[in-house]
Amino acid sequence: MGSKELVLVFLFVLHGATANIHGANVIDRCWRGQPNWAANRQRLAVCSVGFAGKMRQNRGPGVIPYTVTDPGDDPVRPRPGTLRYGATVLAGKVWITFQRSMHIRLAQPLFVKSFTVIDARGADVHIAGGAGIVLYQVNNVIIHGLHIHECRTQPAGQVVVPGGAVQPASGMDGDAIRLVASSKVWIDHNTLSRCEDGLLDVTVGSTDVTVSNNWFLHHDKVMLLGHDDGHAADRRMRVTVAFNRFGPNVNQRMPRIRHGYAHVVNNFYDGWRDYAIGGSMGPSVKSQGNLFVASGADNKKVTRRMPVAGKDWDWHSIGDSFQNGAFFHQTGSRVRPNYKKHQAFAAASADDVRLLTKDAGALMCSAGSAC
Repeated sequence: MGSKELVLVFLFVLHGATANIHGANVIDRCWRGQPNWAANRQRLAVCSVGFAGKMRQNRGPGVIPYTVTDPGDDPVRPRPGTLRYGATVLAGKVWITFQRSMHIRLAQPLFVKSFTVIDARGADVHIAGGAGIVLYQVNNVIIHGLHIHECRTQPAGQVVVPGGAVQPASGMDGDAIRLVASSKVWIDHNTLSRCEDGLLDVTVGSTDVTVSNNWFLHHDKVMLLGHDDGHAADRRMRVTVAFNRFGPNVNQRMPRIRHGYAHVVNNFYDGWRDYAIGGSMGPSVKSQGNLFVASGADNKKVTRRMPVAGKDWDWHSIGDSFQNGAFFHQTGSRVRPNYKKHQAFAAASADDVRLLTKDAGALMCSAGSAC
């Protein structure tokens, strides 16, 4: 066999290996195997599934490309080139990329406007040591490829919000990402850890959200779906939690749901101390094809209902895998997500979850090669 034939065989094997890696992870299979992904970044917008659906409104000739060149942050008068200028101030549909790897310390929460994509592929971008990201009454937002960690409550101050107004920054308590009254949001391939409060909160009537391919680790209260027990508007909340990795060193809220509906599918739970999936106010949960690995003898139970009297809630486990004595307490009836065609996807076997989630979190991608 000549050198040309050997090269062709190698490329064939490499392509097959890449396809196998992405496997049944329908999101990654949509874009990651393409060497020209950096030249066609907007393809990502049609790769989402679950309740967020396809993010087609975030692509097209009217989208403004914006490159972050400056890691600095002025929360009141953002400079062109900074993340805050592109995510909050710049008008229209915006697709944000990063010129290089950088560490950004947000002086106040970053308020992201509607029709904005934060796409950190190709750079190692950390938002850390300061405030986190807030989506307040917005829609059609994608957050992809960030490392977010060590977020803390910041001293009182002013911050610019979408539309240009400057207002007091209050009521922000150290979340990595918080959604407030927002819809059609896709949070994908981020690595989140060690923040003061939650890593991801979906609250105050937010709905049609997909949380996929993220890595949540080294944290207590991971993910909250639903504002509080008295906020009945969260009954319409619908969230897909798919292909994520939880752990190591996580405690609870993966997720904790109030009122609404969560489809929790093909996630890897690498231990927990208190519980994995919890809730109050009668939410519905479809747990499907997940891998639950209990971390010790203290608590092998996956679920927690608050109060325990929620015996008629619709919580079902379908095709989940349980290791180290983990178990799921099922109640009520099976409630399907009733996805529309552009939201639907096939759940993989729990046997494939380790492979499906092995690249969860922010990816190391280089332009000109498969990611």
